Amino acid sequence: MLQDNHTINAAGHFCVGGVDAVTLAQTYGTPLYVMDEAVLRAKMRVCADAMTKYLPAGGMPLFASKALCCKEMYRIAGSEGLGADVVSGGELYTALAAGFPAEKLCFHGSAKTMDELRFAVSAGVGLIAVDNDEELQNLSRAAGEAGRTQRVLLRVTPGIDPHTFAAVNTGMVDSKFGVAIETGQAMEFTRAALETPHIALAGFHCHIGSQIAESKPFTDAADIMTAFMDEVRTECGYTAGILNLGGGLAVPYVAGDPDPDYDALIREVAEHLTARCAALHYPAPYVLMEPGRGIVGAAGVTLYTVQSVKTITGYKSYIAIDGGMTDDPRYALYGSQYTVLIADRAGEPKDFTADVAGRCCESGDLIGENMPIQTPRAGDTLAVLVTGAYNYSMASNYNRVPRPPIVMLRDGVPRVVVRRETYEDLVAWPGGCTRFTARSDAFSEKIFDFFGFSS
Repeated sequence: MLQDNHTINAAGHFCVGGVDAVTLAQTYGTPLYVMDEAVLRAKMRVCADAMTKYLPAGGMPLFASKALCCKEMYRIAGSEGLGADVVSGGELYTALAAGFPAEKLCFHGSAKTMDELRFAVSAGVGLIAVDNDEELQNLSRAAGEAGRTQRVLLRVTPGIDPHTFAAVNTGMVDSKFGVAIETGQAMEFTRAALETPHIALAGFHCHIGSQIAESKPFTDAADIMTAFMDEVRTECGYTAGILNLGGGLAVPYVAGDPDPDYDALIREVAEHLTARCAALHYPAPYVLMEPGRGIVGAAGVTLYTVQSVKTITGYKSYIAIDGGMTDDPRYALYGSQYTVLIADRAGEPKDFTADVAGRCCESGDLIGENMPIQTPRAGDTLAVLVTGAYNYSMASNYNRVPRPPIVMLRDGVPRVVVRRETYEDLVAWPGGCTRFTARSDAFSEKIFDFFGFSS
């Protein structure tokens, strides 16, 4: 099994967090996202404790909301003392609706709208990571309108290839994110921020990519960022108090994938950064990191029901399931690998090879190709492991398929934290114009009024 919380019970059924996956599928239906809260909390604590222990000026993980955004995730992250980063008005709204403290939020994104900037400023978001010059001016305007000064990080690109696949590489000079250090534009960006009204520069942000399994890409980024910060100190007389090194901690999806020790990785980064600052006589900054996948990825399993098994003689076999790219588009998007098994007979050998095919009318709707699995039968429960990150958050209603629920496990007890969508939900908005007929709380009333919605 890929994770310690993956086991097989006496009936030969696959279990996650000690709970029988076949029983979960029968109780809640499929497709079904299952999350193990114990794994979530353990990952959060490892990251938070390591940053507290090893960084001389302290630090804090920010849960990367894009990996899995729902109210329960913010409640758990908040109870563990984490901050969170959000990348849209929708993620910000969800965090605030869950009662997450706005001052512990960092708002990212490369194309924030004026409405989103105004929303963030009015909500009291602690930090906004500014991506470009136009956004800096828009934010200044939004903060001025609100009569506030907004603390910001400037997103800069260090020009590092973390040697992950291209779709998740974000730190190169020609990235769509941030402003390049190498071209001199980041220094110009910094000067502009220091002179812009209603803006208080708090530090700098970089993010180099995802699925990073070793410390070296982070220490390389730390070298470039501290050198840049020292240059800013010399040329602008400004000493940054915060350095956000981004996220991208890897999780293993298939046997043989790296499974990094997050405590050791963070310690190596912290020791390197501390030594680098000492060599430059630069005050150690408060450090932020953004583990998203690293916190939620391994905690998740997705369950499906096998609809049919089709073998094309001399070619290949297909296992058709009742979900697919609508609830997990990662293979269709960039060929992500997964481990699958038949939960009903998890202890049996994987003696069958097939493409696991989704229900959408697209040839590319696959969970994977040539996947080893136990011999399947229609009606079996098929489990896809390590699906906590970028599955629910990327889900869609393509082909008008309702999105699955999320069931969270705590001490062996399941609870629904996101309900299954219904056909009625699909036509409620647009088409039914019923979305804003019920305002359940004062928070919703305030936000609806801010955006000018009326019932």
